[in-house]
Amino acid sequence: MPEVDSGLVDIIRDFLSAQAMANRVAELYRAGELTFAELERFVEDGERSPLYRLKERCHALFRSGEGDSSPRATREELFDLAVGALFHEAMKLRENFYQQSVYGPKVEALRSGADAEEAEVFREFEKILAANAVRLDEALQETVTLLEQTRNQFRRLLAAHRSNGLATRYLVECRPQIEAVFDEGLDAMLAEIHGSAGEGYRVAAQAYLASGYFSRALEALDEADRRLEARGDLAALRAYATGMNAYLDGRSSEALEGLAGWLDGPPESRSEAFADLAHAAAERIAGRTDAESPAVVERAAVLREKLESLAPRARRAAATWQTPTPETSDA
Repeated sequence: MPEVDSGLVDIIRDFLSAQAMANRVAELYRAGELTFAELERFVEDGERSPLYRLKERCHALFRSGEGDSSPRATREELFDLAVGALFHEAMKLRENFYQQSVYGPKVEALRSGADAEEAEVFREFEKILAANAVRLDEALQETVTLLEQTRNQFRRLLAAHRSNGLATRYLVECRPQIEAVFDEGLDAMLAEIHGSAGEGYRVAAQAYLASGYFSRALEALDEADRRLEARGDLAALRAYATGMNAYLDGRSSEALEGLAGWLDGPPESRSEAFADLAHAAAERIAGRTDAESPAVVERAAVLREKLESLAPRARRAAATWQTPTPETSDA
């Protein structure tokens, strides 16, 4: 489900931004330094607000499958509800703060020039502002509580989407933002989602490989290696990433060595998408007769043949070549 995969990445981005801004709003309020402009950047009915964007993305992505009672759909629905509640409570906080920070000073400024007949209306203003101050504290406390609830639901949502490599890859790229919002840090979050931080990095590495980011895949595999015991699939994935990276750099012999090592690895490290890219690389190298040594060309041709049965594009092309052209009968 590519739409859900990429949509979840957008939700992660806006969630982290909204959480960071919410934490800043709470800190400034407690220090008596919060301004309405700062609060408005956090929550408003418009795309400038990360909390608004988060709410709208959740509604669009998670409400299309209403009626689905699967565990993943339940996680999505609960996160959507938590974000919606957070947005509406934050809007209450904004309205109450506006009355205190903007409306209140205007009332005070007008009071100095009021006559006796206007005293009654100012007493009503005082009652309104006093009640508003109480509601403001309540709205802030409720917002803080809902922030914690959305963080909890966020982790459970990601665990329900643990197969989404794009989302895991994005988490790895956002380590500073993750650690600014979650005290436990990135490794603990990956462990909660994937069972271990090392497995999380392995999933991220596969997502990088599928997107053609071979250098970034090698970095993720380094992190996985540091956290997991020696595993054949990691070594094979590293060989593949090394081979494809060398191919892009024009180092043909090293590319063939890496791709051959990947092909000799365990079956779980292979995929048809990887095989298609590897086959295309071997084919290109085998065709460089004017630029490569005969030995490199021969090795490339041998590897290309081994990959043909694994690569869907190669199989389809071979089937096309072998399909006889219908003979046209004479009229």
